Amino acid sequence: MSPNAGEQQLALERRPLWLLGVVLSTMVGMLFYMAASLSIENDASDLFNNLARSARQSIETRVQAYGNLLRGAASLFRASEHVSREQFHRYVENMDLPQNYPGVMNLNYAEELSEARRPAFEAAMRRDYPPGSDGYPAFAIHPPGVRDSYSVLVYLEPLASAEDKYGYDIAARPLIAETLAASRDSGRISNSGTPVPMEGRPQLTGMAMRLPVYRLGMPTDTVEQRRAAYQGSVGVGYDLVTMVRSALADMPVRNVRLTLFDIGPQARAPLDLPHSMRPIFDSTTAGLHAPWWQPGNSGKYLSSTMLIDYNGRVWQALFSVRKSDLYTRFDAYLPWLAMLVGFCSAMLLYMLFHTLSSSRRRAIQMATGMTQELRASQIRLQLSHQKLRRLAAHADQIKEEERKRIAREIHDDLGQNLLVLRIDADMLASRTQRRHPRLNARARSTLDQIDATIKSVRQIINDLRPTVLDLGVNAAVEWQVAQFRLRTGIACEVTENHDDICLSDQCATALFRILQESLSNISQHANASRVQVKLEKCRDTVSMSIRDNGVGAAIDGRNKLGSFGLVGIEERIKLLGGTFYIDSSPGAGMCVHVSVPLGADATRFPYQDDPRASA
Repeated sequence: MSPNAGEQQLALERRPLWLLGVVLSTMVGMLFYMAASLSIENDASDLFNNLARSARQSIETRVQAYGNLLRGAASLFRASEHVSREQFHRYVENMDLPQNYPGVMNLNYAEELSEARRPAFEAAMRRDYPPGSDGYPAFAIHPPGVRDSYSVLVYLEPLASAEDKYGYDIAARPLIAETLAASRDSGRISNSGTPVPMEGRPQLTGMAMRLPVYRLGMPTDTVEQRRAAYQGSVGVGYDLVTMVRSALADMPVRNVRLTLFDIGPQARAPLDLPHSMRPIFDSTTAGLHAPWWQPGNSGKYLSSTMLIDYNGRVWQALFSVRKSDLYTRFDAYLPWLAMLVGFCSAMLLYMLFHTLSSSRRRAIQMATGMTQELRASQIRLQLSHQKLRRLAAHADQIKEEERKRIAREIHDDLGQNLLVLRIDADMLASRTQRRHPRLNARARSTLDQIDATIKSVRQIINDLRPTVLDLGVNAAVEWQVAQFRLRTGIACEVTENHDDICLSDQCATALFRILQESLSNISQHANASRVQVKLEKCRDTVSMSIRDNGVGAAIDGRNKLGSFGLVGIEERIKLLGGTFYIDSSPGAGMCVHVSVPLGADATRFPYQDDPRASA
């Protein structure tokens, strides 16, 4: 056989192997393409759901703010027998509604009247508030007609927002009258859930909320008492479109469609809404044709349905957006890039497999074994480290509990006995003052010794576990700083931004011990003349910083042999899931900063056995 024939035969034998490699690499590339596409779509879905939840929370926050605005207005009427229109005007003007409450058009007050009281009330309003005196027109109750009771809008600020509503009997509509009666009997905010017609301003979607006002000094514990004390209601009128669009404006993704439906007060889960149901709000724009609720080409859209609490009623919010609006430019090319990477990687691996099949297989097996052993060793080391931390947390907890127990027993037993001895010695000194001078002097000396012993016992109790910790971490910090200032003569001040910070006993004790350790280090090593302690609460964390103007130290000083103070502080904070850092340099003082979650608890230190550690 000629050499050319042998080479051709070898090429024919290798061709199926290369074709198999190309097919397998293509399949791998397609899998990479699908995985990248699915990952991008899942990320977009997660992003959209988070944005929808943020928008819902923003709307609920605004609704709650409107409710708080009503409660503040109701408090104005409950604080005085009579609130004049001028006082109400100044109150609303100081609230700065456009700046602090986006969407609120006006704040108003409606007086509750009976038919018998109507003539006298109308005469008093015309006498006290002549037309044009403060911008209000002449007072007249409308719509006309005789009714058993009226709920008349007498104060409305700013008046320009709805001047035609001045003197309007909002209870003239039976549905509104029933809602007001239910609110009067329950004492809660009322809202019908339907838009209020705005004459001359069809572009606005007016909504209203009302809160009953009861007479000053009258009880409101029962329904009968609330009916007797009822004098009227305060209300807030706002533009739903402005309120919702201000919430949507915070979303980084545009073209999100939001449709709101009022589904009543009893809904607990999203409902299947009929297509004929009229929404109370729809943010559809000209460039977005989102679904209601299943669009054509629905694979191009993402949607989310959520419930919004509207002061006792429930709104169903339907969010939708085009997937393409959530994708970046890089996302459009990422699947193809992943396909190319997958194809090239698979082809290279296939070539290497055929080139170094046997030796590579053995090397991979050896490397796999070494990797598994290394990972098992790392897991065992991590578990050992976690066990040591749990042991440290447990030992620290036992130490604090034992200190608390010893302090309690000293207080309950020795303290009580010393108090009884002092009473007896005081009685003896009092009775021997005139007849037995020497015995009296002896009794006085004994009384002084008992007082010194009581003082010493109290000091021991405070050293073991200060009782001021039971008053909260704020009081404990102030007490410790006062003791440090008294003991060392160093100027020390406390800065707080929140009173009565509620923490678990372990967290409060840890912060107190950290403060003790830091002040002890300052008194022993810092040579400082001024110390500042700052205790702050920010959302769900509490932080404490201790700053001095002493000689300072190198940051790595806590790693020196035999230096356990700063290491102890760091471990305490890690057990509580907090953070710790030091800002210091020689000659520039030192600042120790710690921060822990409000619900921190060292007994819940994360630990879980990993079965791979024993493999």
